[in-house]
Amino acid sequence: MSVLIFIDQSDGQIRKASHEAISYGAKIAEMLNTTAEGIVLGTVTDSLQDLGKYGVKKIHHVDNALLNHFDAQVVTQVLASAITAVGAKVVIFSNNVDGKAIAPRLSARLKAGLVAGAIALPEIGADFVVKKNVFSGKAFANVAINTGIKIISLNINSYPVTEVGGSAEVVLFDTTVNEAKVKVGAVNKVTGEVPLTEAELVVSGGRGLKGPENWGMLEDLAKALGAATACSRPVADAHWRPHHEHVGQTGFAIAPNLYVALGISGAIQHLAGVNRSKVIVVINKDPEAPFFKAADYGIVGDVFEIVPKITAAVKKLKGI
Repeated sequence: MSVLIFIDQSDGQIRKASHEAISYGAKIAEMLNTTAEGIVLGTVTDSLQDLGKYGVKKIHHVDNALLNHFDAQVVTQVLASAITAVGAKVVIFSNNVDGKAIAPRLSARLKAGLVAGAIALPEIGADFVVKKNVFSGKAFANVAINTGIKIISLNINSYPVTEVGGSAEVVLFDTTVNEAKVKVGAVNKVTGEVPLTEAELVVSGGRGLKGPENWGMLEDLAKALGAATACSRPVADAHWRPHHEHVGQTGFAIAPNLYVALGISGAIQHLAGVNRSKVIVVINKDPEAPFFKAADYGIVGDVFEIVPKITAAVKKLKGI
């Protein structure tokens, strides 16, 4: 019996969330007195052996160009084959876009129990109990998995990346890869930005910024901090900012170490997407803005006066 970790990659590079999943899976393997193994699909340019420093002992590589373009049905079929061959009893995913597409399909195919959005290590005893967020982060649930194969998808930024040293053995895994039924005509990717779902620092703006012409102020602060930029839904709907920056219940759910909200009132729909942030800083001129109730730190005042001063202070502190 082993723990198998899905190692997600994009354009040949291993995603940061996969380092978290590997560390998480390796610790579960230690708790179960078994080994942690990984599986990666498609063409990879990063060193897979180096992933051993996070605790994975062996990595199964399905080196097939058909898997370079993500198709959930094809990936599910390949992973089901691998899980059976390896004899894995615990399967770990990141709870990102790919994990959300694959894990439920795999659960149905293998008749395996699934906990999506885990935030802590399982309690292993008479039952296998996993803690997760429910009701958009307002409460927790402890879910017992009693099936032979157990699937867990880990919320991003919920478990620390832990380096234990070592190198992973990489072996090629040969299996049938079906042609995708959906053909990809073109892929348009945002470049030169920190992906929101992986960002540790995020600066976000709302209607309080009054218009897209004022976004340079927000971008200056984000650049000084080394942060990603985001926005509320009304901003995206008004086309002030692209929709891939929209965070909230109907946008991306994120969990950075620091979330700075500029001119965002903090409606419950927005809070649902950011309430897993480790620290929330709110700057708003309305002292009754709902966001202040969820904030760790709040500044009541005009963002146009406050933000440039914060940016200047950050630059001075960092010597830039």
